Amino acid sequence: MDNFFAEFFERELLKLKDELNKFKDENNIWQAADGITNTAGTLTLHLLGNLNFTIGTQLGHTGYVRNREQEFSLTGVSREKLVADIEKTIEVIKFSFETVNQAKLDETYTLDFVGPKSTGWYLTFFYGHFTYHLGQINYLRRILEAA
Repeated sequence: MDNFFAEFFERELLKLKDELNKFKDENNIWQAADGITNTAGTLTLHLLGNLNFTIGTQLGHTGYVRNREQEFSLTGVSREKLVADIEKTIEVIKFSFETVNQAKLDETYTLDFVGPKSTGWYLTFFYGHFTYHLGQINYLRRILEAA
């Protein structure tokens, strides 16, 4: 099967890496603007935790154990480390989708977040979640570094 899900997620992860590298001041990765709760760093940790768990663990059986609370409480991770973690997540995505075929996409997903749905449905849901937060990171960077 031509696995477009792997291609889509890799494409967005590369955009995430690009967004982090576009921060002129690395400290701004961990800054929020007025009325905004999460920093770009927090959202990055959240996105990586989500993909490593929902795709890596559930489809690739990587054994990744998610600590969602830490995704929202950890701060000050260097840009270099975040970018390295993005690169690792790309590899997890590629690996996890190696054996995904149409039959797997049609199966009921292993976890139930919003009701029993197919794996393909949940992957589309996770993709939308990713792009939503990626857009937030883009706007936050532009707000913080507008000058």
